[in-house]
Amino acid sequence: MTQLYTSLYTLVAVTSDRLKREQRGATAVEYGLMVGLIAVAIIVTVGLLGGRLNGLFTQILNALPGGAPAGG
Repeated sequence: MTQLYTSLYTLVAVTSDRLKREQRGATAVEYGLMVGLIAVAIIVTVGLLGGRLNGLFTQILNALPGGAPAGG
């Protein structure tokens, strides 16, 4: 009877350990996907707004005292 209990306990422990490992792996995959999507969003945003932001900062620089000359 003790051997049966020990075998069942071992089976439950091994199964529990494997389930925990699978959850950690799935979490890492989910974080990887989120980081990838955030990187794509940043790249697209910079690509779309980069020229506008450059023009805005140039206007601000020219408006500041001691900034770049208006022509260049």
